[in-house]
Parts: sequence; C-alpha cells; structure tokens
Amino acid sequence: MTDRPGFQRAYSAQHKTQRANDLMEAARELATREGVRGVTLTAIAQHAGVHVSAVRRYYASREEILLLLAEEGYEDWSRAVAGRLTGRTGLTSAELARVLVATLVERPLLCDLFTHVTLSLEREVGYERVRDFKRAAGRAAGVVAQAIAATGTLGPVPAEEFVVAVIALTAPLWQAGHPGETVTRLYQEDPGTAHMGVDFEATLTWLLTALCDGLTGARNSLEVGGRQA
Repeated sequence: MTDRPGFQRAYSAQHKTQRANDLMEAARELATREGVRGVTLTAIAQHAGVHVSAVRRYYASREEILLLLAEEGYEDWSRAVAGRLTGRTGLTSAELARVLVATLVERPLLCDLFTHVTLSLEREVGYERVRDFKRAAGRAAGVVAQAIAATGTLGPVPAEEFVVAVIALTAPLWQAGHPGETVTRLYQEDPGTAHMGVDFEATLTWLLTALCDGLTGARNSLEVGGRQA
C-alpha cells in the first residue's frame, strides 16, 4: 500500500504528535468495530491512510498500541466509576454491582481488552512498556477501590479485592456474552446449544452482587485475599 494522495510525512514535533494520535484513533476505531483480535499493524495503517512502515516509526508493534489503549481505558473507567459513586453512601451490594457493570457495558473495548492484556499483550512488549502499563492500571484500579470504599459498602481492603474480581470476571464473561460469527450461527441453527450463551450484563451483575454480599459479611478478624480486612 502507498500513502494516500496528499499524504505528507510528519517532521515537526507537533505533526509527529498528531500522527501518533491519528494512529491510535485508527486502532481504537478498528478494535471497537472489529474486536481486538482483528487489529493488525497493516489494518491500522490502511485505516489511517499510510504505509505500514509509518506506523512502525511511532509504535513497535500492535501489542504496544493495544496496551496503550488498555491503559487509556483503565483511566477512563476509573474516572467514570469515581464520578458515579461520589457522594453516594449506603449502597446495597446490588446497587454497587449495577453501577460498576453499567460503566463496563458502556466500554466494550475495555472489556475486550481485559482478556487480551494478560493473555498476549503484556507478553509481547518490552519491560518498560509493561511497567508503565502496570503502574497506570494499578493507579486506576486504586481510584475505583477508593470510590467503592468511600460509599461504605466495603472497607478499603475488601474494596481492592473486589476490583480485582470485577476485572477477572469481566474478561471471560465479555467474550462468552459476545461470541464470534461461527458460534452465533451455531446458536441460531441449533437452539439446543444456546443455553451455553451468557447474558453479560445480567450474569456479571448477579456474580458481583453475590461476591459483594460475601465480602460485606466478612468480619475484621477474617483474612480477605491473604490480608487482614
């Protein structure tokens, strides 16, 4: 592929920043539309209207780009949760679960990325990129935990453990609730197999409610996740 007509190389710092942002936006749009698995450097280049070599001037690999999108997604999610929980107290487990699930349903790309982060993305980038991502994701998870703890529904430590569980449960449930074309066709043509499908929102809400109920029943003398509650 050749660069699109009128394409000009970015030479100034401002233009280079804009080009990097354009490539990220292309990856974001592709991942949202096609799913994370469908994103390649070639697809990003075609969507942005540049040669694939232009992408490599800014990003070493598709995994680096996707990990940056995951970092961005974590931060956006943490702000959304904090915004919805600020000033709210006395929430029931079900109410808290519904708030968290609603913020995730609104962020399908992040839900998709949750699976791929640990499965492949972190394994295919360098040490510094993984370090930066882990630090950013940890800060974002901390913001979510603090927002949950501020409601009084869970204490600080159980809230941290709860956030870990939210992410861990979201990853497989999102994939199960959004099957590929072949599985979707199977469910349509063989309804007897459709019971294996998952309603992502309803299932995650139910599981998080049950988990929160269990955590709120823990006494301070009990250990939660290997630490004192």
